[in-house]
Order: sequence, then C-alpha cells, then structure tokens
Amino acid sequence: MKKNFAVLELGRFGQSVVETLAETHQDVLAVDVQETPVNQMMDVATQTLIADTRDEEVLRGLNIDTFDYVIVGIGNNMEASILTTMLAKELGAKKVIAKAETADQGRVLQRVGADQVVFPERDMGHSIVRKLLSNHILNFIDLSDEYTLAEIVITDPNFVNQNLIQLNLRERFDLTVIAIQHGRKINISPNPTDAVQLHDVLTVVGPIENVEKLDEALKK
Repeated sequence: MKKNFAVLELGRFGQSVVETLAETHQDVLAVDVQETPVNQMMDVATQTLIADTRDEEVLRGLNIDTFDYVIVGIGNNMEASILTTMLAKELGAKKVIAKAETADQGRVLQRVGADQVVFPERDMGHSIVRKLLSNHILNFIDLSDEYTLAEIVITDPNFVNQNLIQLNLRERFDLTVIAIQHGRKINISPNPTDAVQLHDVLTVVGPIENVEKLDEALKK
C-alpha cells in the first residue's frame, strides 16, 4: 500500500531514506535548505523543495498534516531539529520520526512531540558489534529494546536432524521459529514436526538476550 512521506533535511541519512522509499514506489517529498542535496534528489523523490523547515509558514504551506510520516533527518543542528519537530507536531503531523545524534537530543525530541526517535550511527555501531561477536547470527531486526527477529544458521550437529518439537526452542530459550530456510527454499510458518538440517537458517522471534543465549549454545 502506497503511503506519502516528507523527508526534512537531506544529509546522508535523509538521502538514504528518500532513495529507499523511492525504490519501494512510495510518494516522497524531499526538503532541504541547501540547493545541492535537493538537486541530487530531484530525479529520485516524487517532489523536492528548497526551504527552511524552521519556518512555520513553510511547513504550513507543505500541508505537513497530510503526510503519513514526517521524517526529520536533521542531526547536527539541534536547534533546527527540535524546532522542526515541534512545529510539525503543532501543525498536526500524524507521525514524526526524528533523527538524534545524542541521548540528550533524543530525550528533548521526545518531549517536544516526536513519535519515534532513531539513532542511526549508534544503531549501526551496535549492529556491527553484535554481528562480530556472534558466531551464528546472520541478520537481525530489533523490534524493541527487548525483542528481536533474527536469522540463525545451524552448524551444530546437536541441533541437526531434529524437528522443532525435539529442539524445543520455545521452552529452552523462549524463542518462536517462524521460518526455516534450506538452501534456496524457505519454509514459512513451519510445522512442529519439520526437521532442521545442517546449515539451515532459522528465523526466530524473542528476547534479545535469549537469541544471544542460543547463539552461545550452538557450537562453532
């Protein structure tokens, strides 16, 4: 289902968001106070605009309240980030997602109305470290501060040629297996009697700490 997005500020984060949304054929308005990044997005975004989002009349003129999501990508100018976020919410923006570079900035953005605060640099660092320290986690998406969806490759003979009932990951690790990939074949919503083979990739959902415990339980 197509949705419409306003991306305010086109640094590396903002441009990446615009490009990703465009790839999925979403309607995207890209805005920046500088001409150069706007010109770079002209052939990517649905619409582009050179404007200062700290100006209430600019946001009002954009009909900011009509967008499904407003993404504030301003990270290095805390005043502009806070003011843009606050004005967007005051003008009726449905959901504002704001980028922050520090925890203090994130707390202020939440207090002035941001529905969600993201920390791209911090999260990327955490992601790299978790992958480096794990032996079997291929990919993961954190669903919250406590829960994650992760892909785990099975290389431990003790976990091979057993079905999901025998592995009993739900009781042992409080993890739910939602898919099993064997080669190029993916078994979505596997049955409890489906067996796990060597080098299969299990997609599991559950507490982050329990995914890490399963990673530690698997032999290298």
